[in-house]
Amino acid sequence: MTIATATKTTRPQSKSCGKVDGHLYFSENNLRIFHGDVLNASLFGEPFIDLIVTSPPYNVGIEYNSNDDELSYQQYLEFSEKWMRNCYQWSKSQTRFLLNIPLDKNKGGHKSVGSDLTKIAQDAGWQYHSTIVWNEGNISRRSAWGSWMQASAPYVIAPVELIVVLYKEQWKKTEGSKISDITKEEFMEYTNGVWTFPGESKKRIGHPAPFPKELPYRAIKLFSFQHDLVFDPFMGSGTTLVVAANLKRKSVGLDIDASYCELAKRRIINEVGRLF
Repeated sequence: MTIATATKTTRPQSKSCGKVDGHLYFSENNLRIFHGDVLNASLFGEPFIDLIVTSPPYNVGIEYNSNDDELSYQQYLEFSEKWMRNCYQWSKSQTRFLLNIPLDKNKGGHKSVGSDLTKIAQDAGWQYHSTIVWNEGNISRRSAWGSWMQASAPYVIAPVELIVVLYKEQWKKTEGSKISDITKEEFMEYTNGVWTFPGESKKRIGHPAPFPKELPYRAIKLFSFQHDLVFDPFMGSGTTLVVAANLKRKSVGLDIDASYCELAKRRIINEVGRLF
């Protein structure tokens, strides 16, 4: 795994000082955490990624430490294409890309986020394979109904998110260890395009938008071989890296915020060695 680091990365929408030096923050065995900006195309050198599992900012006003989550929609789409294009350049020819995104957006104007970002990914070079619907089963959290019991302006809100499955050049994996560790029962369940499991607690993890271990667990088991390298460009609390390490995969995580790098480091130290 050859990975070059860069310095003096600029990210216009950062709420912090505006410059983030890309550097190796933490390294242990086959796991690496980098503090840096996914918009910096020179952050990494030659292609090194086998599988990307990530959930980028949703642009819905979440209070991250170092990211403005209230861009205009056009700015958000431009940001999305830039980071997806960078990930494309850092990926091998058979890389798979699992992109966890909203189905749509209602706050601040109704937008078809899922379809727009899927199109943006293809504009960045990725090829489309399929879409998994993640049913979080959290409809009880709902508080917006629009015109209550009236046809004038009702809101239709689906308690689901999307996991868009993309790839770089070739879908069939012919490289890597060719060691699959998925069980028959898991394979049958995970190839069903509707995944049902709950989300993760922000308070328990200490991050404003964590996803549960079940999401990368399924993605890694279904779409990678043992010893493949799994990358998360929006690492956050480090969930993808923890699961990857516990499933005998190499992993690299990237985050623009140093405090989240530290959070991920602590989780890795405490949780690698136990899946759930």
